[in-house]
Amino acid sequence: MNAPLQSVINIGGLLVSSFLVHVGLGLLTMVILKPILTRTRLDRFMWNVPLAEFGMLIIFTGIYTILL
Repeated sequence: MNAPLQSVINIGGLLVSSFLVHVGLGLLTMVILKPILTRTRLDRFMWNVPLAEFGMLIIFTGIYTILL
């Protein structure tokens, strides 16, 4: 069965919203992915690179929210 969703995560006695953890994972994914996109020159296909990166951040945050 599915585990119940945790709205708050206890990290060393500090209660953190699980959404902030998902956003942090999305940011970490973007930090790792940005040099790869630049090195492979895939960023040249993006019309507005900051807007595309923000969109990918939203997508990764949603994926982490669904999966975790």
